[in-house]
Amino acid sequence: MTNVVSPMVGKLVSVDVNAGEQVKANDAVATIEAMKMMVKIYAPADGAVKEIKVNPGDVVNTDTVIMTLE
Repeated sequence: MTNVVSPMVGKLVSVDVNAGEQVKANDAVATIEAMKMMVKIYAPADGAVKEIKVNPGDVVNTDTVIMTLE
């Protein structure tokens, strides 16, 4: 199992995949807004999205787990 984590503090703007969806390493899976910039979050590995742990609008900290892949 692989965690997709936030690289910085910010507000989660969107989750761009759904649970059960297959993703490849380096696919954009979410977007956060930090310091008035939109920052894409990319999958660290190939896998299926097992669980999405946060919702758009949530404030996330550095290393907050956004979703898990298996």
